[in-house]
Amino acid sequence: MTSSPVSPGRQNFWRRRGRGGKILIVLLCTGFVVAVAFGTAFTVVYNESRVETSGQHEFANPVAIPPVVEPRRGADGRDHVDLRLQTGTTEFLRGKQTRTWGVNGSYLGPTIRVRKGQHVSIHVTNDLPESSSLHWHGMRLPAVMDGGPYQEIEPGETWNPHWEVKQPAATLWYHPHPHGRTAEHVYRGVSGMLLVDDDISDALELPDDYGVDDIPLIIQDKAFTDDGQLDFNGRGMGPGSTGILGDTVLVNGTHDPHLEVTRTVTRLRVLNGSPARIYDLGFDDDRPFAVIASDSGLLPAPVERTRLRLSPGERVELLVTMEPGETSILRSHPTDLGGGFPADRFAGADDTLDILQLRAKTTLEPNPAAPRTLSAEEPLTAPADARVRRFELSGTAFINGESMDMGRIDEVVAAGATEIWEVRGAGLPHNFHIHDVAFRILTIDGREPPAWQAGRKDTVFIPAGSTVRLVVRFGTDVDPATPYMYHCHLLYHEDSGMMGQFVIVEPGQESSTPRRLDTGGVHDGRGGHGAGHDGHG
Repeated sequence: MTSSPVSPGRQNFWRRRGRGGKILIVLLCTGFVVAVAFGTAFTVVYNESRVETSGQHEFANPVAIPPVVEPRRGADGRDHVDLRLQTGTTEFLRGKQTRTWGVNGSYLGPTIRVRKGQHVSIHVTNDLPESSSLHWHGMRLPAVMDGGPYQEIEPGETWNPHWEVKQPAATLWYHPHPHGRTAEHVYRGVSGMLLVDDDISDALELPDDYGVDDIPLIIQDKAFTDDGQLDFNGRGMGPGSTGILGDTVLVNGTHDPHLEVTRTVTRLRVLNGSPARIYDLGFDDDRPFAVIASDSGLLPAPVERTRLRLSPGERVELLVTMEPGETSILRSHPTDLGGGFPADRFAGADDTLDILQLRAKTTLEPNPAAPRTLSAEEPLTAPADARVRRFELSGTAFINGESMDMGRIDEVVAAGATEIWEVRGAGLPHNFHIHDVAFRILTIDGREPPAWQAGRKDTVFIPAGSTVRLVVRFGTDVDPATPYMYHCHLLYHEDSGMMGQFVIVEPGQESSTPRRLDTGGVHDGRGGHGAGHDGHG
């Protein structure tokens, strides 16, 4: 049997292409090999990006409870608090000393407790090797006392902000806010709780024995190198990223923690103090809990939940009821961040992380259940003619197509105004924090928020591609020369430029207020404005 001869036309085809045809075949083969290699590498990275720690902990360590700093009454009638930013070492992992930063200690800081109507004066001394600041996240106060990038403190200097507390009871916090370096400073450990009390919350018979049935929980994820140092190149860094994601969770700086529960009802004040991770919190046994407060104050009434999502900077207060001898694990579950495949995986959405074990003693002291009514304060509402401002967060560095410029005033707001802010998150998960304000979520993608998110807030999670509408009530501290910030509180995004500035002016002065500032040396984030002064930049 003979083979069919190759037709003269086909012979001429290959003759005409000669060497070029062979090169084309080689290129096609090479491309195929590269595609296969890339696909294989992507599959490996994708599979390895999922973190699962459930069932892997012994919960061997009692969770640390940050001490409450004791103020001293000055001759000026103010209550004075001394804080020192400092370096140190901390043993998170057994037998390994990690280089850390803290406030009045090697890691994290004390809980500051203030009261509505109180006049406080904070003395912040910077013993770090570089300039930093302390921002009072969620506090309503003058812009020069805010602790943002305009109030950076040079090494060896002291900053003295002071203000009157003018807001209801809430769980707030403090953290650094240096321009372009916030994520690093927070990740190293400079953060702490700032609790506001008032007469209304005192009368509710909520658990309030600090460290016993009223427990602060600062939740942070970390990545560590083999020798126990903080890894600043943890999973999730790079273009299109939400920021550093760690595979180890600390609570109040404690690794593998447990909380001994001694009363039937325990109040957990939960802060997501991570730079980037978004937690979906619930218990391993799906036990219900009562949500009693969000970022900026008590809810109108308790809301029963088994899960809730908390993005960086957000806070929530929970009441957990336990029976004698029970154990239950607070866990972060997989969740939908809106980014789809593969973005959600690389943003930590598929991770399962055990956070804290609650261990009830065999005998528990009884304390009251949650009251049916918590706050009688009227919800924030906007007038029919309220100004509407729109913001789009895109990439990792842009709001309305512009990156942060410390010399530019983006928005001018009349003192005491109530406005509608519409914020859209494009492409990646984001969140949004506004300094000096309280707001209420009106809608998320046109729908009313769940009841547990219906209270006073200052930070809101925005799933990828979603739009939130907020009714925002602004303060009355007028200062056309010192701005407040609004920004994504995924700190890598904030540092990359996803931040804008607004000033508060007397009503009627909005159009005549300059939109440029003389920032001097502040453009590089190291200007030190406010250092060594009585709160003024």
